[in-house]
Amino acid sequence: MGWHYAFGRASLQSNSVWGSLQMDTKFGKGCHLHLIDGSAFIFRAYHALPPLTRKSDGLPVGAVSGFCNMLQRYVEGNNGADAATHVAVIFDKGSHTFRNDLYDLYKANREAMPEDLRPQIPLTRKATEAFNIACKELEGFEADDIIATLSCMAREAGGRVTIVSSDKDLMQLVGDGVEMLDPMKNKRIDRDGVIEKFGVGPERVVDVQALAGDSVDNVPGAPGIGIKTAALLINEYGDLESLLDRAGEIKQPKRRETLIEKRAQIEMSKRLVQLDCDMDLDFTLEDLEVRDPEPDVLLGFLSEMEFRTITQRIAAKLGTEPPVIAEPAAEAAADEVEAVPFDADKYECVSDASALQVWIDRIVQAGYVAVDTETTSLDEMRADIVGISLCVEPGQACYIPIAHKASRGDDLFGSDDLAEGQMDRDEVLGMLRPLLEDPSVLKIGQNMKYDAKIFALLGVDVAPIDDTMLMSYAMHGGLHNHGMDGLSERYLSHKPIEIKSLLGTGKAAVTFDRVPVDDAVKYAAEDADITLRLWQAFKPKLHRVGVTTVYETLERPLVPVLARMEMAGIKVDRDTLSRMSNAFAQKMAGLEAEIHELAGRSFNVGSPKQLGEIMFDEMGLTLPDGKKPSTGKTGAYSTGADVLEDLATIHDLPRRILDWRQLSKLKSTYTDALQEHINPDTGRVHTSYSIAGANTGRLASTDPNLQNIPVRSEEGRRIREAFVADDGKVLVSLDYSQIELRILAHVAGIPALKQAFVDGVDIHAMTASEMFDVPLDEMTPEVRRQAKAINFGVIYGISGFGLARNLRIPRDQAQGFIDRYFERFPGIRAYMDDTVAFAKEHGYVQTLFGRKIHTPEINSKGPTAGFAKRAAINAPIQGTAADVIRRAMTRMDTAIERIPARMLLQVHDELLFEVDAEAADDLIEVARNVMEGAADPAVKLDVHLAVDGGQGATWAEAH
Repeated sequence: MGWHYAFGRASLQSNSVWGSLQMDTKFGKGCHLHLIDGSAFIFRAYHALPPLTRKSDGLPVGAVSGFCNMLQRYVEGNNGADAATHVAVIFDKGSHTFRNDLYDLYKANREAMPEDLRPQIPLTRKATEAFNIACKELEGFEADDIIATLSCMAREAGGRVTIVSSDKDLMQLVGDGVEMLDPMKNKRIDRDGVIEKFGVGPERVVDVQALAGDSVDNVPGAPGIGIKTAALLINEYGDLESLLDRAGEIKQPKRRETLIEKRAQIEMSKRLVQLDCDMDLDFTLEDLEVRDPEPDVLLGFLSEMEFRTITQRIAAKLGTEPPVIAEPAAEAAADEVEAVPFDADKYECVSDASALQVWIDRIVQAGYVAVDTETTSLDEMRADIVGISLCVEPGQACYIPIAHKASRGDDLFGSDDLAEGQMDRDEVLGMLRPLLEDPSVLKIGQNMKYDAKIFALLGVDVAPIDDTMLMSYAMHGGLHNHGMDGLSERYLSHKPIEIKSLLGTGKAAVTFDRVPVDDAVKYAAEDADITLRLWQAFKPKLHRVGVTTVYETLERPLVPVLARMEMAGIKVDRDTLSRMSNAFAQKMAGLEAEIHELAGRSFNVGSPKQLGEIMFDEMGLTLPDGKKPSTGKTGAYSTGADVLEDLATIHDLPRRILDWRQLSKLKSTYTDALQEHINPDTGRVHTSYSIAGANTGRLASTDPNLQNIPVRSEEGRRIREAFVADDGKVLVSLDYSQIELRILAHVAGIPALKQAFVDGVDIHAMTASEMFDVPLDEMTPEVRRQAKAINFGVIYGISGFGLARNLRIPRDQAQGFIDRYFERFPGIRAYMDDTVAFAKEHGYVQTLFGRKIHTPEINSKGPTAGFAKRAAINAPIQGTAADVIRRAMTRMDTAIERIPARMLLQVHDELLFEVDAEAADDLIEVARNVMEGAADPAVKLDVHLAVDGGQGATWAEAH
């Protein structure tokens, strides 16, 4: 949908080049203010478009490109009778707002911003200014609050407001001249639209939200009450306050108890969702008057970003010559990709054995085939195969439908009967099995691990393989993502059919078996076609880029290893998790009693506002600097983890609060949530590993994430007790000991560290002795702890401020430790400087095994530069450690093939196995040898790799 359609085509001519209306009158009756949700624009642009980097320096600019296109369409469409006279794009500034002071867990569940999006955020502000559109943000407040304040100001002045956003939180503003426009659906939202969404009018939206809560923003609300129930209650009692005052009248016992017991939490939730309509702004409505862009400024910015298409389009609109943008060298030579047009109508639907045999004969003759599967789920362990696509030449692909359901007229879900014209699944697999298992035929896939698991669960062992996703990762790690759609647009200049066009979205979405066969053929065969073309482009380029060894030894061999691990899964005892949840709940209750006793009265432990009042007003606590923490506009003290950690050194109350919060998180995130991930068929948890997820080569674990189970606290370690071995077996854990420090000693060439590892000296005690002139035999635990924090902190580029927080010491003292560390071990500073210099010159850093980690932001300015330097310094160390364990994993299956054992999990520097109890010692010996020798013979480390091993009936016992 073009933005000009959302705002209406020109029906009123203007002398402006862009068709906008410019007025020089005071804002009032007849004025129309458009408020654009800038964050929504940014994230829509980021997720809707493939990754894009500026060719001259590799800076990620994909989101900026999409953002500029959206602004251009908006500007061109802003004409006609309903055009805006005033407009502003409103952004969030920072992540900490007054709501975090009110409730420190507010938005705590939000995922971190993607690293390639972070440097693009300030560029979107520059883009807005280049279009001569007001760009507004305010420290400590969310964009929604600025929008709320401006909406109220405009309404009071007699003007109209259109809020360009689909954010449900903004619906409380609708009415009396304020409406919303959902740009994704091209749908205007008025009072009736709000009632349709919430069941109440705009004036009661906050009451409903306060009850229902918000899992996205981590607003707690009233447990067990959703939007519909909340609307029913508010409509019955009139408003939230009346409902809470009369909660004792409610007949349903559970609902009544919840409203009574959670009243403080519900009231806090209302303050969290209530938008601030009375902010102090440093600008006026008149400052937001619509203005035409200045051609030189706008075209200058677009050319700086190297956006050729939009630059030419806007220059033509302005009637001027576009600035010259130097053309970069093509990513792939013309002869690398077949210049065959994509034509979905030429793809074949294979519906009988004779047609399939023709394809098999062609594939055997070619010696390779791109293959892809279509299934009913992204979870391979619960997915059913629906069809298989094959491609042997660009433009020539087929789809073999197997399990598509018959359509039933207008019935979205159809019937459970199979559609006609499909082959039997077993017949298809019987014909394809020899081909897929033929060692002389290469099977090419995009994210081949998924397809290999689908086939493996059907009894087909696919080998050998190539994976275009991993080829891209080996060549372009750190530059962009490696999904097929993005790679197709970037390297083939082809936008694939979107899966949501077939499946739909939201609650109306269907599974692939409900897609009509004719539509499925075009989509599925295109996937195989794209995969083959990417392979033809990437395969010869691996050698030229110098990453063939990385791909052949570190990426591709890991696919079958991880597939087997994921299918094996690990047994999890639901009863143990349930008991832990109950125990955590009881311990939380006990902590609440202690907290109330320390506070001298009862209060809501989960309320930061009440906690702040007790600690700072009633108990008179102060921070180490003698001051109280800042208060937000609401007057609530900040009670975040950083504040509590500072206070925990001087008083038991904040220490107990920290303990309570940790238990609360462990309960909700692990002991409760993990139970939902137990596969009902296997009784095991099957995580999924992403090979190309992290730039450094580290694996990522999802659904569930088993790599973030905490181990520092006793309760966190206890969670591993729920991971158990099958009867007659034990779990064995093997963990590299301080591998990153050992690699640092090697790459930085630090004699003292090397010798300490050779002699088996306690490395942290040795560092403390070197830095603080304390003999080893006089070492205290506190001094050793400080040295440990510095050892690991330096690897990650920790600042004096960060170390001060970790050690709970003054910042100048922490910086002094870091300075002294570099004086004692000058090789580390030299390594850091050399690594940054190399990254600036080449645009990447390398691990000891040749993995390239691109650093596109290394030459940037401002805050981004500091992050880029720290990432560049750490990447060769962390990346080398990741490469080492990858090499160990790919060698492990052969080494332990005579031992009744299998590898289950990889967690950072640890491998976890399940083995027959009597063979545990043999496994530890063999696996340790593999892990300690994993760097050989490619790299001869100056420091020996050491591996700690353990065994037990549970993961906790083994670790």
